[in-house]
Amino acid sequence: MLLDVTIPVDANPLPLAASLARAAEEMGFAALWTTETRHNGFLPIVLAAEHSQRITLGSAVAIAFPRSPMITAQIAWDLAAFSGGRFILGLGTQVRAHIERRFSAPFDPPIARMRDYIGALRAIWSSWQHGERLNYQGPFYQHTLMTPFFNPGQIDHPQIPIAIAGVNSGLAQLAGELCDGFLAHPLNSASYLREVLRPQIAAGEAKAGREAGACTLAGNIFVITGPDAASRAAMRTAVRQQIAFYGSTPSYRPVLQQHGWGDVGEQLSFLASKQRWGELVALISDEMVETFALEAPPEALGRAIRERFDGLLDRVSLYIPFVPGQQDAFWRGLVHEIHG
Repeated sequence: MLLDVTIPVDANPLPLAASLARAAEEMGFAALWTTETRHNGFLPIVLAAEHSQRITLGSAVAIAFPRSPMITAQIAWDLAAFSGGRFILGLGTQVRAHIERRFSAPFDPPIARMRDYIGALRAIWSSWQHGERLNYQGPFYQHTLMTPFFNPGQIDHPQIPIAIAGVNSGLAQLAGELCDGFLAHPLNSASYLREVLRPQIAAGEAKAGREAGACTLAGNIFVITGPDAASRAAMRTAVRQQIAFYGSTPSYRPVLQQHGWGDVGEQLSFLASKQRWGELVALISDEMVETFALEAPPEALGRAIRERFDGLLDRVSLYIPFVPGQQDAFWRGLVHEIHG
C-alpha cells in the first residue's frame, strides 16, 4: 500500500504547489494529487513538477467531457515530458447536472463516452510518438487531422498512465478493462470496495485479457483522529456533514444501498433539492459514520488503515489536508506505518 497526499481544495493551489511538492517528497509520500473543484487541476502540477524530482504527480481528477480529447492529450503530453514521466492523468465524468448545466457539455452516455475518450487520447499520443497518420473514428470523438506544425513530437515517457474516478460498477469495470488505475470516491467502505469495486475491476481485466492487478485501486478515505476528545469530536462533525453532502447525490446512492441505507439517500436527495442543507446531517447515524470513516488516535491510525484496507486499496490518501510544518511527526509516522 502506498500513501499519497492531495493538495487542499479550499485555497488557490498555485501559491501552495511548489512548497507542498517539496515537503510531500521530503516526507516520503508516494504521490501528490490535485483536484479540480474551484480551480484548474493541471496548473499546480507544472509547479509541483518543477520543484520535485521523485514524487508521482496526478490529477484527481480533471473533468473530461468539457474538454476535447485533443486538449487533454496535449496537456498530459507536456506534463509527462516536463515531469520526466511522473504524471498520472486522472479523469472524471462528473455528474449530469454539472456537465450539462455548469459546463454546458454533453454527458450521455457517460461510460461509453469515457471509453471513447480514452481511445481517442491513446490514438493521439500514438500519432505523436510514432508519426502515424491520425485517424481515430469513435462514436463520440473523431480525430483525423494532425499536421507537422501541430505535432509536439516524441517524448521520453509516452506511456502516460490513465486513471478514472467513479463510484459505480460500470466505471470500475471500464477501468479494469482499459486503465492503469481506478480512483474510488471518498464515500466508500471496506464492504463496497471488497464486494463491488474490486470484483468489477477484476471483471474488466479479465474481459480485456489483462493480468490481475493491472489496474490499481486508490482511495481517499474519511478519518477521525486527533490528540484529544474535543479535536476528534470536531472532526467527527465535519465527516458527518461530508457524508451527508455526498450521500445526497443520487449517483452515489449505490454505496448507501450496499449497507441498506438507500432510503436515507432518498431523504438526503429530497432535502438537497429543497436546499434544506442544514437538515441533512441529522440523517447520518453513528453507524454510518463508523462505516464510512475510520476513527483512531494518531499513533494508531496507520495500523488501523492497514487493518481495514490491506488487500482492498493499493494507494490511500486521507480526506484531511497535509500542511507542511503542522503535525509533521504525525505525517512522518503515518508514512512509515503505511509504507512499512
